[in-house]
Amino acid sequence: MAAKSQADVGVFGGSGFYSFLKVTKKLEINTEYGKPSDSIVIGELEGLRVAFLPRHGRDHTIPPHKINYRANVSAMKQLGVKQIFAPCAVGSLQPQIIPGSFVVCDQFVNRTNCRIDTFYDGPHVTHISTAEPYCPQLRKITIESATDLDITCHHRGTVVIIQGPRFSTKSESRWYSNQEWEVINMTQYPEVTLARELEICYVNISLVTDYDAGLEGNPEVRPVTSQDVIKIFKDNNEKLKDLLFKAIPKVAQSRECVCSHALEGAVIS
Repeated sequence: MAAKSQADVGVFGGSGFYSFLKVTKKLEINTEYGKPSDSIVIGELEGLRVAFLPRHGRDHTIPPHKINYRANVSAMKQLGVKQIFAPCAVGSLQPQIIPGSFVVCDQFVNRTNCRIDTFYDGPHVTHISTAEPYCPQLRKITIESATDLDITCHHRGTVVIIQGPRFSTKSESRWYSNQEWEVINMTQYPEVTLARELEICYVNISLVTDYDAGLEGNPEVRPVTSQDVIKIFKDNNEKLKDLLFKAIPKVAQSRECVCSHALEGAVIS
């Protein structure tokens, strides 16, 4: 008999976003991949049970390359979560994407290394499609909610994920910008693809905190620091909370997106 679901929707918190809901329950979870980043808080929002997990830990003690992404995503699956909202801090790579604005990404480019990035190590070889890695239904809900709230939000964008924990050199940042990628981050991969492997819908909400290593030809824009990221994120925390509170109640109970049947035809037997 399947375990009773304890949550409907999951939220992976980014930097500074550690007070999502009034706590109704706090769970310590173990998975076959180890412990997740922290205890998971369960709250309720308009009849939906929401599970919140700070991906860096409550006190931001886990650097991006040390996060146990498999344990975090597996813990959400264990709770019965079918849809995940994943806000995070990002740097802008393009002048029109200004700090304080949001990007609902539709693509990613992975530049990380040495991260364990699959649940399927054999014996059955499994190839999921990530042509469209972010859930189209959740993206639509998020974009519509941002519009309703009059939040500056870019409706698409490619996020390039770097290994971290260091920020980019100017040459690296220039290269990423010249590829016409929009934003840069350290945690989106493999979180997004692991969710797809477990047939969980996943949407990224990127909060732009800085201009990465600066803007080409604009000496007034200095390279990013950790203090910059935290300050902008905290300043916009309320706006992010409003967006999540608006979007989460709109999630569909029936899923017809690619995420819900990602394993169909993926296993070679």
